[in-house]
Amino acid sequence: MSDKHPDHDLTDRKFYRAEQEAAFFEAGPHSTPQTSHPAYKLAFRDTDFMLRDELRPVRFQLELLKPEMLLDEAGVGSTLVMYGSARIPSPEEAEALVENASDERRPVAERLAAKAKYYQEAYDLAKMVSEKSIVEDGKRQFVVCSGGGPSIMEAANRGASDAGAESIGLNIILPHEQAPNAYVTPYLSLNFHYFALRKMHFLLRARAVAVFPGGFGTFDEFFELLTLIQTGKMKPIPIMLFGKEFWDRVVDLEALADEGTINHSDLDLFHRCETANEAWRHIAEFYELDG
Repeated sequence: MSDKHPDHDLTDRKFYRAEQEAAFFEAGPHSTPQTSHPAYKLAFRDTDFMLRDELRPVRFQLELLKPEMLLDEAGVGSTLVMYGSARIPSPEEAEALVENASDERRPVAERLAAKAKYYQEAYDLAKMVSEKSIVEDGKRQFVVCSGGGPSIMEAANRGASDAGAESIGLNIILPHEQAPNAYVTPYLSLNFHYFALRKMHFLLRARAVAVFPGGFGTFDEFFELLTLIQTGKMKPIPIMLFGKEFWDRVVDLEALADEGTINHSDLDLFHRCETANEAWRHIAEFYELDG
């Protein structure tokens, strides 16, 4: 056994790590006006400083790096991203939603309740894919990823959880209360300030995307994905669009092609489906997967 002093190790790190430096600072004397003033705080420990407008580029970088590093450390190779409404009830809640609605709101409640079948399809797809437990190059593939909220997002995380698998939730801070659903794997429950960074992380690892009926947020995510692929900024991936009746009513994509503002071939960027089985079949055919 060598009796060499540890500080004389040729391969030893010579600079202290940030957490060690912070510990030195916290253990030191802080009784003088100079050391007690906020200006003396280490910059990365100074929350007020980090929240200044001038530090926005740094916060952007942190919000890019943190999820990327955590997902990489978790062995997530690719994801199945699931977009959809935060308002569609589960099949168990659909009847109560209608019964508790006022006369004025009942027609809307009935239309939302009719879409509870998509909660079930989102659940079934997440459960089906999670049960396959596909691993390639030592990384987990098609890990279910949702926005971490209620409704369709909850169905996705719930399906994965019931399959005994981990799943990701990419939540975001909003003026009204927005909390992760109970089925997101806690150490894969990530929170964002910037919509742009959240949307980027949805797609960085995405190898398939299922889009269910939804509102402005779902439209935003769906059309940005189509734009990225249409313009060649992103390679094609399977995009499964659930709910032909809903989408044909709320947006006329065929009319865009007829008007010449997109090509008719752009309509092939996504695949319409109604069931989890159809969606998985499309993914499996695209990637030439068995089963």
